[in-house]
Amino acid sequence: MIGRHFGIDAALFSLKAYAAAMLALYIAFSIGLQRPYWAFLTAYIVAQPLAGAVLSKAMFRVIGTFVGAIAAVAMVPVLVNSPELLSLAIGLWLGLCVFVSLLDRTPRAYMFVLAGYSAVLIAIPSLDTPDAIFTVASLRVQEITLGIVCGTLVHGVIFPGSVSEFLLGRVAVILEDAERWSRDSLALDPDDALEDERRRLALDITELHQLSIHLPFDISRLAPRVRTVRALQDQLSLLMPLGAAVSDRIVTLRQEGGVPPAVQTLLADVQGWLAASGGDDWRSGAAALLDRCAALEPRVDAQSNWHDLIVLSLVARLGTLVAAHRDCRDLAVQLGTMNRRPVTPRVAELLAGRADRELHRDYAGAFRGALGAFLTMVLGSALWIWSGWNDGATAVMLAGVFLALFAAADNPLVPLKAFFLGTLFATTLGAIYGYAIMPRLDGFVQLAAVLAPPLLALGAMMYSPRWTSLAMPVLLGLGSPLLLADHYTSAFAAFANGAIAELVGLAFAIVMARLLQSAGVEGAIVRTVRAGWTDIAERSNLNIQPDVRAWMARMLDRIALLAPRLALTGRAPGAPLYDALRDLRTGVAIGELRQLRYDLPASETAPLTEVLRGVGGYYRSLDPRHPGPADPGLLEEIDGALHTFSDHAAQRDRRSAALALVSLRRNLFPEASAPEVAA
Repeated sequence: MIGRHFGIDAALFSLKAYAAAMLALYIAFSIGLQRPYWAFLTAYIVAQPLAGAVLSKAMFRVIGTFVGAIAAVAMVPVLVNSPELLSLAIGLWLGLCVFVSLLDRTPRAYMFVLAGYSAVLIAIPSLDTPDAIFTVASLRVQEITLGIVCGTLVHGVIFPGSVSEFLLGRVAVILEDAERWSRDSLALDPDDALEDERRRLALDITELHQLSIHLPFDISRLAPRVRTVRALQDQLSLLMPLGAAVSDRIVTLRQEGGVPPAVQTLLADVQGWLAASGGDDWRSGAAALLDRCAALEPRVDAQSNWHDLIVLSLVARLGTLVAAHRDCRDLAVQLGTMNRRPVTPRVAELLAGRADRELHRDYAGAFRGALGAFLTMVLGSALWIWSGWNDGATAVMLAGVFLALFAAADNPLVPLKAFFLGTLFATTLGAIYGYAIMPRLDGFVQLAAVLAPPLLALGAMMYSPRWTSLAMPVLLGLGSPLLLADHYTSAFAAFANGAIAELVGLAFAIVMARLLQSAGVEGAIVRTVRAGWTDIAERSNLNIQPDVRAWMARMLDRIALLAPRLALTGRAPGAPLYDALRDLRTGVAIGELRQLRYDLPASETAPLTEVLRGVGGYYRSLDPRHPGPADPGLLEEIDGALHTFSDHAAQRDRRSAALALVSLRRNLFPEASAPEVAA
């Protein structure tokens, strides 16, 4: 990931951010804007190492600021004489925007949360002069837009970082890792650590989705099409369940008497093909391997035994795994070409009808975050009105803003505490600048020169996500309205009151976060796990053609969400309670059974319907805190369906049923003994 170490790239980013901020500040001073520090701060807020990300964030910030300004203009004049109602209105607006942003979960979410806290930043300081609310809102939009334009111009023109180049680099690394994991999965003695590595693939797929949001804004001539990234995500999503299924069947065959020599040779050849990825004979090698997989598939009939079905499952899943890796490589080639035409007929099929990728939506978690922002504004306003503290408005305003900003964090206390420490340091640094350095300055050039050392250091820190939460509050302190104004004032009381208000606002936000998020991570884990199980239960009982692609996208997104949350609680992601990979494989098997039931006459679907109903009932009854094993009756229904379909008239249907039912049996009853399958 970019930005993990300081170096030339960090220095260049810091120089560009500094240049953009100084340009915005100079123009703001020159044209007489009321609060030039907003232009200065905005130039830093929109700064990103990648030019496409700067452009997208700039657009989202302009829209969010404009919508927030409209909301402030609509609320303040009407409710200014009713402070209680105005506090409720502002709190409801902020809560609504936080709710929508938490459901979106893409870089677009910044636009929604910004619309919420922009209204807070415009409305609360205007309570004493409600008649001027339109002027104030207009000036804020101008100041923020100026910072956006300057930041976008500098980052987009001076050595711009390309989203496309970064994405192509990440795709190459992800494919290399995925091929290595698949090679290891095919080993006759698989490593237990493989499961943890495969889970990382879910995080990589989520990263690709986040990067693809910025692609339409990239300035590179090689900018890939978003639908190609979506198609690649779909194929990468197949690798996790397929690799796990192949590995499981190898283990099962070893327990059932050994892997047949011909299959062992095939596995070794697939490993060699994956190791030579990207060679001249890549596609022809894949075609030959697929033919060999098809030739080694045992025929499913009344004489088939459990060993035959496991071999069938192994070589069939292996063939699908080879095809998925081939498609991933072809799509990677498609991403890097300037020609919009598909590089192969298969790529044209993969790109046809691509829709936006579905993500998991945690409505309860979004409501919890929105409620926290709403209560912070309402309770903070009540305490401010009761205390009569003039600068209490600043404390309330910042408390609401910070809680909204970090509502998406699994543990908002961590960034809030970092901001508190950063604000303490910023207060000290601001006092030194405000009362020891700035009174001796004369002109903008000297101001820019004395601000350069801390700003360049802070800009380099912003390049690394690890240090951003410390760098930003210091920047906010240096961007104080008392320090960056057209007429410098040395009123220490105003500076001290403002600093105290910032610290009180942050402390209040920390208290509210602690009260409202005490069980936030645990609750998020339980909701995420339950959402996956509910999805499986509901899909089991649907009588329509399955949409496996959309469901796998949601399930992989849940796996990506679970990994860091389990790490926060100190639990291993591979614990049986949260074995989302098993659930992913089960969902794929359910999709296969539903597709078979959809294709068959209604008179032949009764055994499949019983199995699907049993799987749905099992997942519907699961408790995330105390999950139990599947009902033995479901095992009997699976074995009964295997027995029935082993004598079905059509070989294609016998094969499809065997593949799906064997997968279900191995996923839900891995310790069960071999069944009597022959009819």
